[in-house]
Amino acid sequence: MRDAMKGIPNLTLGLDLGDRYSYYCVLDRDGMVEEDGRVATTTAALQRWFEGTERMRVILEVGTHSPWVSRLLTRCGHDVLVANPRRVRLIAENDNKTDRVDAEPLARLGRVDPQLLHPIQHRGAQTQEALAVVRARDTHVRARTQLVNHVRGSVKAVGSRLPKTSTASFAKHVSAHLPPALGPALAPVLATIAQLTQQIRAYDRTIEELATTQYPETRLLRQVTGVGPVTALTYVLTLEDPLRFARSRAVGAFLGLRPRKRDSGERTPELSISKHGDVFLRRLLVSAAHYIIGPFGPDCDLRQWGLKLAARGGKNAKKRAVVAVARRLSVLLHRLWVTGEVYEPLRHATRRAAA
Repeated sequence: MRDAMKGIPNLTLGLDLGDRYSYYCVLDRDGMVEEDGRVATTTAALQRWFEGTERMRVILEVGTHSPWVSRLLTRCGHDVLVANPRRVRLIAENDNKTDRVDAEPLARLGRVDPQLLHPIQHRGAQTQEALAVVRARDTHVRARTQLVNHVRGSVKAVGSRLPKTSTASFAKHVSAHLPPALGPALAPVLATIAQLTQQIRAYDRTIEELATTQYPETRLLRQVTGVGPVTALTYVLTLEDPLRFARSRAVGAFLGLRPRKRDSGERTPELSISKHGDVFLRRLLVSAAHYIIGPFGPDCDLRQWGLKLAARGGKNAKKRAVVAVARRLSVLLHRLWVTGEVYEPLRHATRRAAA
């Protein structure tokens, strides 16, 4: 292929990424298929194929390999767009769906109008590495919870009960209370729980160090009671650049915490939240919201507002209030991050009292 040209690339390439091989389809300026085939999904093979070729507009569908592939192809000098799979229904609902077939619609959509793909921006390599630590900790926590529930359920099944204790000290405190008949089966499980607890504590130290040294902006977010180092660091790593949002209120929609809309004529039904965006961060924000309006949450504007919503009654009032608080919390954290302000828990309440 010829050297790269200025302006809009002459060629558009759709690349359907697979675990072992990725299929591509190259369209010329007139929309004719110039070349198609497959390439191994490895750094060496992709670099060998794309390096030194004419600059192309490359369309990928988001997936496991899309972050590192998009960075690699950008370094090779190509214009890379990562398509949002929720929007590319032409591919998702194709009744003749194969990797080879998917590459061509990607190329054609990217050639006609890239905005139809609702392109997304992948995180940087450093952010992805730090986020891997947070997600690894979450995997350990969920595994520990599952094992604790297994032990308690097994003991209940033989007519006994274990004493109440925190999850962190579960293995230490309940080992003496296991029924003798279940010792051979559950003792190894308790040993695994104890090991997971040690690893979780090590992750906590790593996350604290990351937040302090590499991401000091998390300190602004942790002013809000209920937002700890894990939630603050995950928030910063997920959004990465706070200035990508023109308004703080857009963060709630970005994280899937706004209600879906399907208005038709005079009908405006109340729907559940969209649940788009990062599932892990959304779960952390909802957990923080549970604490804020829970029995141990400190008095603040956010708590007072959430309790008023919950007090309205009706079906699922408390659940809706928690989600609403999580959405408002996501907006508040973005505002603190952008402005660097000192958080005032009762700012609105104080103003109302003064008025």
